[in-house]
Amino acid sequence: MLNTTQQQWVNDVIARLTAKMELVSERSRDKIPYTTLNGVHDDRATVNPSGDDADGICWWTNGFWGGMLWLMYHETGQEKYKEIAQISEAKLDRCFEEYYGLHHDVGFMWLPTSVANYRITGNPESRKRALHAANLLAGRFNVAGSFIRAWNDLPEGDTRGWAIIDCMLNIPLLYWATEETGDPRYMQIAMKHADTSMTAFVRPDGSINHIVEFDPFLGGVVRTHGGQGYGEGSSWARGQTWALYGFIMSYIHTGKDEYLHTAKRVAHYYMASIPDDGIIPVDFRQPEEPALTDDTAAAIAACGLIEIAKAVGGHESRLYISAALKLLERLDQSRIDWSPDTDHFLLYGTGAYHSKTHHHAIIYGDYYFMEAIFKLKGSDLYLW
Repeated sequence: MLNTTQQQWVNDVIARLTAKMELVSERSRDKIPYTTLNGVHDDRATVNPSGDDADGICWWTNGFWGGMLWLMYHETGQEKYKEIAQISEAKLDRCFEEYYGLHHDVGFMWLPTSVANYRITGNPESRKRALHAANLLAGRFNVAGSFIRAWNDLPEGDTRGWAIIDCMLNIPLLYWATEETGDPRYMQIAMKHADTSMTAFVRPDGSINHIVEFDPFLGGVVRTHGGQGYGEGSSWARGQTWALYGFIMSYIHTGKDEYLHTAKRVAHYYMASIPDDGIIPVDFRQPEEPALTDDTAAAIAACGLIEIAKAVGGHESRLYISAALKLLERLDQSRIDWSPDTDHFLLYGTGAYHSKTHHHAIIYGDYYFMEAIFKLKGSDLYLW
């Protein structure tokens, strides 16, 4: 898949990742980080900025730190990574107790933690946690519209019919549940949601709607919302990557060709939109100023592009590998903090175009960069 020079670069990046994670894992062993403050990981398990469980222990990114540790355990075999990963997994049990803070993002939370733990160690408690999370996700399925509801009630208004493209990366939890139990219901729900997403979220040109509002009682699309992008009808870059990676995930689990074709269509739109400098904007249709960027979208896209390359094989795969390498090499050149004194890797993440803050460390950016690099090595641990 890679030539000698490219493979040497991958090995060099892994050496730097390993050296930094050796230190960061110990400093943050009792935390569940989301971002960094002055280079130091925060802790979503103890710091609750808004008083809402969904923004504290139930925050949707709380599985990615555990995922980074399992990737490191798989790479190095060092027991300490397994031990630290299990600390955050156990803390997430409080989410089940609190319940009200949980949304559709239980896949993001328990795939890289409990499913990973069970696959690697056979831990029966991890299996139980993951199946519990899968049932919570399945319970959000709207039969009339064939979609999984995104959030619970929000101040923005009635969200009973809201679904978002991000959920394409949560439904692998349902695929896993069917693979694990033999019960087809989970996969049926996942595929119904994916089928709806193909028609309601993916536009003819391969760009993506972030939020689609359905009639929760009758089904059918009511309208679309700009969500975390610049506005309605724009092209939120991370939303593109959730679709790109999400549809190839669904293809991997089901073998349904339409999912592969959709992933490729989204990928081609994404690749055509990459700026000459390789730095990904928050939204591909945002104004020139301010020049807001989101490195997390580059890392996630690279993961999906590598998986598409594996699926298509042969000469065609070079197109997707080349694009993934361009994104990752650009991150390595000037968008990553390799200092051993800071806890983050990627520097310029952005949660949403209209957020109050931009260009800061975000844990899922670090996770997906690490995942992509291990994919290029050819011995990655597939957590989805």
